[in-house]
Amino acid sequence: MKRIILIGYMGSGKTTVGKALSKETGMMFYDLDWYIESRMRKTVSQIFAEKGEEGFRKIEYNMLHEVAEFEDVIISCGGGTPCFFDNMDYLNQQGDVIYLKATPETLYKHLLMAKVERPLLKDKTSEELIAYITEHLKEREPFYEKAHHTLDVNVLDNYDKIATSVERIKSLLSL
Repeated sequence: MKRIILIGYMGSGKTTVGKALSKETGMMFYDLDWYIESRMRKTVSQIFAEKGEEGFRKIEYNMLHEVAEFEDVIISCGGGTPCFFDNMDYLNQQGDVIYLKATPETLYKHLLMAKVERPLLKDKTSEELIAYITEHLKEREPFYEKAHHTLDVNVLDNYDKIATSVERIKSLLSL
């Protein structure tokens, strides 16, 4: 039984790497946000709008405890998941946790392309966005750094580099 749990800031490539790793290993892949949306029949944005962040985090906590009990899975957590309740300690008990680490500049480039899809970012100028990422990452990094492993993903800009990251994870975890 194996569980690989990917954490990191939004835009770090958790879903991209998780899908590629799943394809390579044959393990099932679960994106926690997608799982929540499927179970709640609402988008994360709708849940945030209706219940606020606190309400969303309670749902996220419950869904995390569901999916993290599955066997032979790769789980991609939301960027905030490790930062609430006892989630980070729980994740470390459930499987091999890998922090996909990227600089604010790299995250900015990734998020710029998906800005409209992320409610927290959609109305920010470029300058506001880089400042927000930098500050927010500083707050979250102490949680992320509790992961068993850290993988530098500043180079995830093409399929070859994604494949290299997958190979590094496989080697790290002896898969």
